[in-house]
Amino acid sequence: MSASLDRREFLATGAGAIGVAMAGSGESSGQTSRRPIDEPRTARSLPPLRPQQNRFRDVCDLSGLWQFQMDPDGIGESGAWHTALPKARLIPVPCSWNDLFDDARDYLGTAWYLTDCYVPAGWNGRRVCLRVGSANYRARVWVNGTLAGEHDGGHLPFAFDITPLVKWDAPTRIAIAVDNLQKPDRVPASPGPGGGFLGSYPSTTYDFFPYAGLHRQVVLYSLPAVQVTGVRVQTTLDGDAATVTVTATSSQATGRGVVTIGDGASRLQAPLTFTSGAATATLRLPSGQLWSPESPRLHDVTVTLADGTRDVDQYTVRTGFRTVAVEGDRLLVNGSPVSLRGFGRHEDFPLHGRGLDLAALVRDFELMRWTGANSFRTSHYPYSEETYDLADRLGFLIIDEIPAVSLAFADGEANIAARLEQCKADLRELVARDANHPSVIAWSIANEPMAGNPMAPGRPDPAVVSTGTQFFQALVTLAHELDATRPVTLVGIGGGPVEWLAITDLVCVNRYYGWYSQGGQLDAGIPLLGKELDALHDALKKPIVVTEFGADTVAGLHAQPPEMWSEEYQSEMLTKYLDVAAARPFVVGMHVWNFADFKTGQGIIRASGLNQKGVFTRDRRPKLAAHTLRARWAQAAGK
Repeated sequence: MSASLDRREFLATGAGAIGVAMAGSGESSGQTSRRPIDEPRTARSLPPLRPQQNRFRDVCDLSGLWQFQMDPDGIGESGAWHTALPKARLIPVPCSWNDLFDDARDYLGTAWYLTDCYVPAGWNGRRVCLRVGSANYRARVWVNGTLAGEHDGGHLPFAFDITPLVKWDAPTRIAIAVDNLQKPDRVPASPGPGGGFLGSYPSTTYDFFPYAGLHRQVVLYSLPAVQVTGVRVQTTLDGDAATVTVTATSSQATGRGVVTIGDGASRLQAPLTFTSGAATATLRLPSGQLWSPESPRLHDVTVTLADGTRDVDQYTVRTGFRTVAVEGDRLLVNGSPVSLRGFGRHEDFPLHGRGLDLAALVRDFELMRWTGANSFRTSHYPYSEETYDLADRLGFLIIDEIPAVSLAFADGEANIAARLEQCKADLRELVARDANHPSVIAWSIANEPMAGNPMAPGRPDPAVVSTGTQFFQALVTLAHELDATRPVTLVGIGGGPVEWLAITDLVCVNRYYGWYSQGGQLDAGIPLLGKELDALHDALKKPIVVTEFGADTVAGLHAQPPEMWSEEYQSEMLTKYLDVAAARPFVVGMHVWNFADFKTGQGIIRASGLNQKGVFTRDRRPKLAAHTLRARWAQAAGK
């Protein structure tokens, strides 16, 4: 695909569309869903441009205390709870509900949120939109008693044009019904007949707690009648200079505008002429302006629309200019090899669960920098937009992952097809939201998909492997269509099919020799790691990232000689894995599992309902392994 996108390709990414989600099957379940602004009816909402304030746009954050009520009997809709909650209590937004109320800890069914707000009078005559940053995993939204729309899938934003529904002389009432039910046609899917991950409760297919609720901000925002609906920035290199291609879309088919990079004497500018609602401009960037982990230079790219001599809208993307490529055994940023040092992480913290906490986020970046890390994976779902803002500013590299954790392929064509459509929708929304972040260097389409029991001996069922290969090939193809500038990967589990790794650009694997196998026997497990990495490279001839490796560790537990669960064992295990990687130039990244201990379901291998593989405790106190990593990585990080 060329550096520029035509309108059809650009809109396929979801960039800038303000839409409505209908049921996952593509049907409206008897309800009339609202149409996306200036776009044909679609099966689900696509994420809009991130709201921003400027001379043409405004934002009103509705974060705070909302009314809240659980609906275990499913009577809320018939009981018109979108107009009033009969027994409401207060809940903060954003936040997970599970850690706040004793009766809500393991509740994953429908719960209702309700709040009243005044839409600013100055917005009258403008488009008024409602945006939900993340609702896990399904949401239905009412405004003043009318269904505004629906959305399937957590961790990604969705928005609706609610202009006809607001009140200008009285409060506007907003109600959101959220559920996190585990179902076989959802992503993540519900466990099969054998139960969830190692018998954990609540039952899930994955090893982290299924936090539910409104996890990021809910905002109102206004738009002018004619507006910028999408901006995509792409970079190509010419020596140490760069060519920047900016593609913009507008709500009007024709018109004129201008794109500006930077300000003052160094400002670059080019005209935009819109045809069929899209325009492209190419600008030449002088040398020394590129973004890199060592020098994370950011620039404001501003698209301004004009009506004659009058400006009518403006949108600014803060981004960095750089390229990413996979060549042979190397992962390249701006044509230079990079080696990823870092972590798998979770959005997880006591009390608010997966709810956005900016203080914790800033502290996490400070601690990652202290260890000498330069990268992380958004395991196993997209993170808050503020996470990527910080990564852009600080020079971190991100493998950006959709919520497709623990996919399976043996429960019938209908469920598999439904999950594929959900994964495609998630991927479109992810690329639309994050494509302009220079920190994002790869798209991950799945974590640890299963072709059967990974602990069972023998090869997986060939029919299951074939089904999975077709599934992932469709996602890899879609990712390349949406964004030809980044490699695509999936993260393989131990014993998983090599065929699934073969269709990706970058090989990512999770391995636990010395823990889940050869437990307590690092001298036996570590050689097996090296042997497997060599075999994978011989077979696939691609760079490899070990995206998970680690050991559960009880903070304060010590042993000499090292033994499982002690801080010494974790430290020794990480050291030996890093030694194996250092001896193999084709291993271009090592991500420790995990940055910090995190909450899981209750189970016999999860004391206190925690996965304790963090090198920091859940409240961010360092274990011995954190100091070991700092000693190892500090020199590479230039500290």
